[in-house]
Amino acid sequence: MTRIDPALETKMANAIRALAMDAVEAAKSGHPGAPMGMADVATVLFHRFMRVDPADPRWPDRDRFVMSAGHGSMLVYAIHHLLGYDDMGADQIRAFRQMGSRTAGHPEYGHAKGIEVTTGPLGQGIASAVGMALAERMAHARWPDLADHWTYVIAGDGCLMEGISHEAIDLAGHLRLGRLIVLWDDNGITIDGGTDLSTSTDQKARFAAAGWHVQAVDGHDREAVAAAIEAARADGRPSMIACRTIIGFGAPNKQGGHDVHGAPLGADEIAAARKMLDWPHDPFTLPEDVTAAWAAIAARGAQARADWAARLGTSANRAAFLAAQDATDAPALRKTIAEHCQRLVQDRPKVATRKASEMALEVINATLPQTIGGSADLTGSNLTRSTGMGSIRPGDYAGRYVHYGIREHAMAAVMNGIALHGGFIPYGGTFLAFADYSRPAIRLGALMGVPVVHVMTHDSIGLGEDGPTHQPVEHLASLRAIPNLQVFRPADAVETAEAWEIALTSQGPSVLALSRQNLPAVRIEDEDTNRSRRGAYVLRATPTPRDVTLIATGSEVEIALAAADLLRAERINAAVVSAPCFELFAAQDRAYRQGVLCDAPRIGIEAAIRQGWDLFLRPEDGFVGMTGFGASGPAPALYRHFGITHKAVAVLARKLIGGED
Repeated sequence: MTRIDPALETKMANAIRALAMDAVEAAKSGHPGAPMGMADVATVLFHRFMRVDPADPRWPDRDRFVMSAGHGSMLVYAIHHLLGYDDMGADQIRAFRQMGSRTAGHPEYGHAKGIEVTTGPLGQGIASAVGMALAERMAHARWPDLADHWTYVIAGDGCLMEGISHEAIDLAGHLRLGRLIVLWDDNGITIDGGTDLSTSTDQKARFAAAGWHVQAVDGHDREAVAAAIEAARADGRPSMIACRTIIGFGAPNKQGGHDVHGAPLGADEIAAARKMLDWPHDPFTLPEDVTAAWAAIAARGAQARADWAARLGTSANRAAFLAAQDATDAPALRKTIAEHCQRLVQDRPKVATRKASEMALEVINATLPQTIGGSADLTGSNLTRSTGMGSIRPGDYAGRYVHYGIREHAMAAVMNGIALHGGFIPYGGTFLAFADYSRPAIRLGALMGVPVVHVMTHDSIGLGEDGPTHQPVEHLASLRAIPNLQVFRPADAVETAEAWEIALTSQGPSVLALSRQNLPAVRIEDEDTNRSRRGAYVLRATPTPRDVTLIATGSEVEIALAAADLLRAERINAAVVSAPCFELFAAQDRAYRQGVLCDAPRIGIEAAIRQGWDLFLRPEDGFVGMTGFGASGPAPALYRHFGITHKAVAVLARKLIGGED
């Protein structure tokens, strides 16, 4: 651990404060309070502990830093500017929160180098950090000489109030993720005022109850902060350090109050702060001794990276480690899936698509060693665990299966963190109706473009007797509304395998909506192509120009085929289109989409609401599906009760062809 002149370290912290208050003032927008309050803690962390190299921000064994209290983004940007990241010059600090700048209002993964995760909604950062810390331990178990780093988090009161924090810290404590250290900005302030307005929780006791190592320090006593971090690093449990700070520290007339939380200080208060902090420099101007001190941190990180690169060059684990860091081995996966689909075409299994997913995972997990499975206490229902996947347990991270417990929200965020860490491809299961619990983290995963696969079974009223609370009707529409998220609803075992191939070779997240009830094989011809990659395709063509087009997803493709048979007996030509992924179909060119849909009347068939079907259906077209919530009863009875049958489709087809309303 590096120690320097305390007076210089004070100036290093004050540089963060000055950059934060100047940038927020220039933008006339932002949150100066947290960066100014946590400047001492952050300076100690980076100056004495962190291993990062701005010249190679993605080297795999770097320490991770997560600003979970994302409104304090100027702390991150100030540190990156001081460390010398080449994309964080003074121009970016001056352009804080402006259109086109890298200095967004909250840290955005991919917008600037060194930002490990997008932390907008409070609690997401700390939960994603649990995933990063878990990934580090899994990597260390596989490649101990190449993965040995720390995950540090700055979290605020809001992060700890949000419910996801409970799920995440409970999981981290249970798994004894000792390389995770959370620095709590314990300033007692929220936007409305003091935290005593809304909470009486003893956060230190809460973390201790979850199995964490807990300490409390004065966040402005840098030696105390350093000693606490040292103690945390020496303990085998995840650690929380409650850093008692003064929000807006250095602003003499506003520090300690909620007014400094989310508003510029104003010119007069900034002038007073400069005097109080003994910072006589012009806005955005830094003295040479401060820039040199921060540059020394970057140089230390560069040396650490060089040492690691030397270890990598001689490591017996080199090939396996590098293979895991790369994108999915797409050629090997495509070959595996193609062979698997050939067997499926021959066998024509009648299975639920959740079972078809399990069948696909058997070959996928044997091909891709970097996949990490899991479920939110529904392994036997989601069928997400394949042969030989050992469980990850406290202190034993060599397995490939995570028991997330009944923590859907944390599971989704933790998987984001695992993917962001690198080296692994996570997937996890729950029921589709519980996508509501996972949705905030799924949305952030889509915003960041992280490759996570959400396996969501029991996808419709077809789950039956569990009733309307468990029967998703609006969830497909809700998920399809999220940009950059692929939602798959496969019709049989072949489409399920194809969906897995696409999901595992995509840059962003995917949802696989899978049935509980058995479905017949609808892809019965041996084809040397992944037809699901086009999003929708003509499953059954007509011998002469079509009279009607039946478009269905998942379990309702069977209904569309039966309706087409019924109509054919009446000499009505009904083409059947399977549409496993709306997003992929929307990405096809106009000619392809028109060739699939044609101009005849169309009927959409899905055991869900019609919202989102405008991609396929015109106002005058028909829809057979749900208009309200489900009910409790056997699946066949429910389909009859709600009129989602091949006979109902045929009746509607006749009306549309005849021009009836």
